[in-house]
Amino acid sequence: MSALHTYRRLPLLLVILMMIQVTSSASGQLAGQRSRRDLVIGPGQPSPLVVVAPGAGPSEKSAAQDLARYVTMMCRAAVDITASDAEVTAALENNRQGVLLIVGQAALQAEPGLQKALDKVAKQDPVLRADAIVLRRKGNRVYLAGTNDESHYYAVSRLLHLWGCRWYLATELGECIPEHPHLEIGKLDESYAPPFEARRYWISWNGDGSGSREFRLRNFMSSVVVPCGHTLAKYVGDLVPPGKSAYNIPVADPKTAEHVARQVVDQYGRGQHVMMGMEDGTYTSDFPLDNELKAALYDKYFQTQVLTDSFMVFYNNLAGHLAKAHPESKAKIGFLAYINLTIPPQRNIIAAKPLVSYLAPIDIDPIHGMDDPRSPPRQEYGAVMRRWAEVMEGRVVIYDYDQGMLVWRDMPNPSHMAFRQDVQHYRDAGILGVDTESRHATATVFTNLFFRAQLLWDPDVDVDALLSEFFPNFYGPLAAEPMRDYWTAIYDAWEETICQEHEYFVAPAIYTPELIETLRGHLARAEASIKPLAGKSQPSLNEQRWLERMKFTRLSFGIIDNYMRMVRKAATEVDYQGAAAAGQLALKLRDQLTALNGTTTTYRLPGQEGSKIMENGPAWFFGETQQYATLDEFTNGTQGKLLKKLPLEWAFRRDPHDTGLARHFAGQQADLTFWNANRTRFATPGSRKDYPTTQWEMVRTDLYPQAQGVLHPDWQAFTGSMWSKTEVELQNDQAGGAVHLKFPGLFAEAWLYVNGYLVQHREQRGMWWINNYTFEWDVDLTGKLRPGTNDITLRTHCTHHVGGMFRRPFLYRPVAR
Repeated sequence: MSALHTYRRLPLLLVILMMIQVTSSASGQLAGQRSRRDLVIGPGQPSPLVVVAPGAGPSEKSAAQDLARYVTMMCRAAVDITASDAEVTAALENNRQGVLLIVGQAALQAEPGLQKALDKVAKQDPVLRADAIVLRRKGNRVYLAGTNDESHYYAVSRLLHLWGCRWYLATELGECIPEHPHLEIGKLDESYAPPFEARRYWISWNGDGSGSREFRLRNFMSSVVVPCGHTLAKYVGDLVPPGKSAYNIPVADPKTAEHVARQVVDQYGRGQHVMMGMEDGTYTSDFPLDNELKAALYDKYFQTQVLTDSFMVFYNNLAGHLAKAHPESKAKIGFLAYINLTIPPQRNIIAAKPLVSYLAPIDIDPIHGMDDPRSPPRQEYGAVMRRWAEVMEGRVVIYDYDQGMLVWRDMPNPSHMAFRQDVQHYRDAGILGVDTESRHATATVFTNLFFRAQLLWDPDVDVDALLSEFFPNFYGPLAAEPMRDYWTAIYDAWEETICQEHEYFVAPAIYTPELIETLRGHLARAEASIKPLAGKSQPSLNEQRWLERMKFTRLSFGIIDNYMRMVRKAATEVDYQGAAAAGQLALKLRDQLTALNGTTTTYRLPGQEGSKIMENGPAWFFGETQQYATLDEFTNGTQGKLLKKLPLEWAFRRDPHDTGLARHFAGQQADLTFWNANRTRFATPGSRKDYPTTQWEMVRTDLYPQAQGVLHPDWQAFTGSMWSKTEVELQNDQAGGAVHLKFPGLFAEAWLYVNGYLVQHREQRGMWWINNYTFEWDVDLTGKLRPGTNDITLRTHCTHHVGGMFRRPFLYRPVAR
């Protein structure tokens, strides 16, 4: 198990005993510390009363209602809620016997000392909002309050958490409410304020937002936001140079800021935040001041000029105009540090006070944490974040992307291992917090949002302890141990990977055949252990939910199993008929998973209605399956007939100094002497990074080279020229006539040589995601091959993340149509 991430593993007996205590503790569940006279709520006790002001805010009112509901669910106690000022007064003035749970404004009015406790811990001079909570027991009164409407709910949620309630996922699928004979409240006096003002996630246009509001509140997340979306273009239409677009405006021209300011000055004066984010693309400008400010600096991530200094001049000028017109306004101006505005200013620039920056690391390794030496991109991002924090004097929000936002395949993609590292750096940098773009996509993100929420509320929360209690809570005591083994295997695979990329082609490096068989065994043990519950005539609510979650996991595993079978059939075996069949089965299982709970996935298929993602095209799961069905036509006689599968392993040479053209690698045999003598020294992906670039090696063609360990010695993904070489034996009838070579999955610009001579060149843009997502290359080799041995050499030039083959090539003969 990874040294970076060692779970606190409890013996099976202890897990079961812990779960029994959670569900049916004879002594009840205690909130606070044991005292001489603990309050008791439950059957046979006076009915508790939730006291809430009639004029309570929406979250405060929801807190009171949820408190009553969950107390009843836990211990079957009948709970009343005050409905009028008179009832509140009577409850507080009469010597009532039952427990009074006093929420929000009613608590602050009844116990003035609570406000002092909140003031003591709440953030002084907040930029957006200071959240804080206080929980205090006096006699039979339990006060639960916060600094604002949502914080009142956080206080109630804190008490429910102390009683063992958890909400791991949105909707009832993730709700875990324990059953107790009674509830207890001992000595309770705590106040707390989180270090972050912004702790939010939002559901983007194509996600199912069911249960998101409740999930956020119950996990201490806020609605605080400064709008920062893509809006700049609508203010600068009159400034676009002839023949250009809104991406070519004179950014730093003082007239640009003045022009925009006139359009938003009234909004700013009303105290309304101003949304002023760049558009969703790269900017270029030939304006003289922009040319001076960009100083020919190059953004390696987005492969274009750095315009950050120009934009900061614009934003500071804009803020100056607005603040001069309305110095009393508390409004903020939100903008995105995004694309070629990601790299921080290179000059000594300090942002004007009204500005709030949302740093959006859209193309930075989301798998590893900032402390992981295997991810230089993540370490670079940490430095970027800290520099922005200096420029903005802390007014930075991380515009985070949960894993459901990636071009992925409805398979688990956990992130808490990295986030538990990163949140420490966010706190140390003094930034405002994190705003996560999400689609829910529970089949992908699973508990990611839960751990994000807990860590943003308290960066020092014991994640291992949360994980230890998760498995019995979520799956029940019978299945807890095998399901912990199941998910730990997935967590370890993600944590230990060297991959720094973040789209579907990473999957074979994570979900290996060995991992899938391990998961299959753990899941079978879990299903066998929980089988007795399925036969019960009247299972309890928790038992029903445990069974439902096992069904969720079985369907999830079915998607993993069949998707990866599809990939192996296509990329490794060149069996596209089998690949398409496996893909169709995986898609059917995904339909069943979606029917179980709409938040689990994000797709809709062509012809279906709805607002989810239209999976039309090879970037998406459905489209990838269609791509394999189309490729099958090039092997089954429809469009072509398979002549020969090229070898699965090819000789490979890294060429960082681009010597291969001068040395004519294409016309020479690959010398594998060093590889054959030393291959065991470089047997793991982690050790392959140190393989000498002066020697040939062997790589597979069904996984892109960087995932196999083709990295620079400092763990950066290898960029530069790469050579791949193989030999293919052909009979007379195979070499003659029309013959095509199909590369079904190939990244980066490429040159193909046959028998030492260049036959074709393929252009590609440096960033993989702005190319055709089939990533195919079909080369006509008619007349280029000969009977006997043929040398096939491929040169690729990788400028960004990935390059080379990731699906095995094949020769086919076109069929006349």
